[in-house]
Amino acid sequence: MKRELIPLNMLPLGSAAKVRSLTNDDSRTRRRMLDLGLIKNTHIEAIQKSPSGDPTAYWIRGAVIALRSDEASKILVEAVSGE
Repeated sequence: MKRELIPLNMLPLGSAAKVRSLTNDDSRTRRRMLDLGLIKNTHIEAIQKSPSGDPTAYWIRGAVIALRSDEASKILVEAVSGE
């Protein structure tokens, strides 16, 4: 059974996922996401929201990266359990 893809900004805190695709039209933003290591199959965890709710901190490849909701909405992920 194939799991549903969701935008990264919809991933609940404390949950993990794998990046499946970037839907960004802006080549500069897309390049930035790739430079941060957001490529297919990258493991990512939502770890903390700012007090205002945006941005959200994500654990990506051994680093904590903060992404605003509009950026994270362009990253499609597949939720995973216990990895």
